[in-house]
Amino acid sequence: MSETVLTSASKEVVIGFERPFVIIGERINPTGRKQLAAEMAAGNFDTVVADAIAQVEAGAQMLDVNAGIPLADEPAILAQTIQLVQSVTDVPLCIDSSVVAALESGLSVYEGKALVNSVTGEDEQMERVLPLVARHGAAVVAISNDETGISEDPDVRFEVARKIVSRAHDHGIPRQDVVVDPLVMPIGAVGSAGRQVFRLVRRLREELGVNTTCGASNISFGLPNRPGLNAAFLPMAIASGMTSAITSPLHEEMRKAVWAADVLMGNDEHCAAWIARHGDTPDGPQGGRRGGREGRRKAAAA
Repeated sequence: MSETVLTSASKEVVIGFERPFVIIGERINPTGRKQLAAEMAAGNFDTVVADAIAQVEAGAQMLDVNAGIPLADEPAILAQTIQLVQSVTDVPLCIDSSVVAALESGLSVYEGKALVNSVTGEDEQMERVLPLVARHGAAVVAISNDETGISEDPDVRFEVARKIVSRAHDHGIPRQDVVVDPLVMPIGAVGSAGRQVFRLVRRLREELGVNTTCGASNISFGLPNRPGLNAAFLPMAIASGMTSAITSPLHEEMRKAVWAADVLMGNDEHCAAWIARHGDTPDGPQGGRRGGREGRRKAAAA
């Protein structure tokens, strides 16, 4: 059974097939957030601290940390951000950059076992990122595209994932420390995007035995009511075998959808977490259809 163990200085999180779904908070990322990018570049991390605390309080078990700001010193800013986030939260982090020097800088200050986001199937990038991951004893997100780009054929993406898992093994990184991102495309642009991901996730679980993650909000890009679509997508992905996602935990409907999926997949033992969050009695005055019918019968008899 594949279990990816990530740690901070004081907390352990396990991504696994029989484990509750892991929400990796996405908000510490200046991409598309001009004000946050300007603040981070200027050395102002007030929003970073607020976002870190808010996401953990909302239920994120891990946080993604990205400092990709054009023309800024990304390695230095990423290292500073990681140290700051680790000082105000105790959850493990996903160190997110396409710049190898930034990944190295972030890993050098990280306390624990991080998840590195990410490596693609391009030979040159694998040979730059995988030795770094191995040297720091980290786990890595494997993005299922290569020099040819992102294929709309999930079988092609599966073979790219297989290639990365094999190359990681060559560098001493075990299968359980490779978390594959099947690449979620916007459903508004690619009508089969959902089916592609569900099919690929099933193969990744059943044939490669690896855990999976994704940028969940990609599915709804460009469409209205994005939280509603994301909240529908994630339980379907979980039922297909997905074990984590980089997403915002601040949307209540998404959080509840994930927690409900954990119950229905049998990954919330005795429904303990669900009961703790929602109380130990059935919702509503009638307690469900059967309870309501029984309640009406008793009331009539009285």
